[in-house]
Amino acid sequence: MKKESKFKKFLKTIGPGIISGSADDDPSGIATYSQSGALFGFGQLWTAFYMLPFLITVQEACARIGAVTGRGIAGAVKRHFSKRVLIVMVFAVLIANIINIGADIGAMAASLQLVTPIPFSLLTIVITISILILEIFTSYRTYSKILKWLALSLLAYPLTLAIINAPWSIILPATITPHFEFSLPFLLLITGILGTTISPYVFFWQASEEVEEVRSKKMMKYGIPQLTSRFVRDFRFDTIFGMIFAELGTWSIIIVAATVLNSNGITDIKTAADAASALEPLVAGFPNAGYLAKLIFTVGVVGLGFLAIPVLAGSAAYAVSESLGFRDGLNLKFKQAHGFYLTMILATVVGLGINYIGIDPIKALVYAGVINGFVAVPLIYLIAKISSDQKIMGKYKSGLLSRTLIWITFFAMGIAAIATVYMLLVG
Repeated sequence: MKKESKFKKFLKTIGPGIISGSADDDPSGIATYSQSGALFGFGQLWTAFYMLPFLITVQEACARIGAVTGRGIAGAVKRHFSKRVLIVMVFAVLIANIINIGADIGAMAASLQLVTPIPFSLLTIVITISILILEIFTSYRTYSKILKWLALSLLAYPLTLAIINAPWSIILPATITPHFEFSLPFLLLITGILGTTISPYVFFWQASEEVEEVRSKKMMKYGIPQLTSRFVRDFRFDTIFGMIFAELGTWSIIIVAATVLNSNGITDIKTAADAASALEPLVAGFPNAGYLAKLIFTVGVVGLGFLAIPVLAGSAAYAVSESLGFRDGLNLKFKQAHGFYLTMILATVVGLGINYIGIDPIKALVYAGVINGFVAVPLIYLIAKISSDQKIMGKYKSGLLSRTLIWITFFAMGIAAIATVYMLLVG
């Protein structure tokens, strides 16, 4: 029998974690991190470094909740908290996800317009229909493989970083040393960075996908997961790897935007073309370098959009389905899980409609990150309570380090949200 290569074993090990990490750097993330680098240079670069342990810890807790309980976040909340808490949580996630879906669809269409003359409205419809077809008619096993490969779209920024003349003597201290400005633009972007990195939809997605993994590996006995030590080790490695991949993307995007845009006096990203210009060094010297940069940017945004929107719609569908008792799961066909798939369709279509009320698609991406920053705060509180409860998690309850990091995340994001509201009221 032929032995599997280490690379093939590695590909089998990674799954929900790498998909969650890549979806974390969705078009909303690209826009927010690019705007941060353009407006403040390297002033917010430290966020990528310091968020990593907190991001890993929160996502590992979500994965653990899904794997241990056999339920997603909404299912666990439904079982252990009041109905009022459940309704508020699901409503908040649904609204945040729909806004994020709309912003991502708009950004994908705006990016495609850089390389094709097709009208914006037609592009948004084609994108939406394509995503719905993939979501509904592709099996989970096939779909998860597609999502893994789409994650490679994020590599355009580290590749650009590798060839630009970046000021490393400034970058390395800026990565380690926190910098604060008590101003509305600075706090809005900090909240946006937190919200588009430690994102509610990724909490729900990763927990529910671990449930899918448990089911697909036939470890569910009488509705109770029977986890192996290897499975636990693998999902933890997958989560750590996925979040490192996500933060490497965040770090690279901020540096590229700061080096290419901010240093050349471009401090406000108003259009997709402005954002795409950050990648021009990657193709400098080639004929039609400007067009090539736009093409690479478009491929990245569209690829990550196709990755993120199903995650956004899927996490909304898991939340609603678990709350209302619908059958759920991408491993089920449409006729087996009507409520689950109809929620995905409705969330995506309503998100599409946001693009027809006059909101600028690039600015909408940053606003979506800010909204996620607010919604994440109460959700992290619930995750902290569930993951550390002995009765719910048994021997897999959070240890001291995990509990400490999750609570620090809760307070840090809460303070950022409160400070932003304060600045909005007084400014």
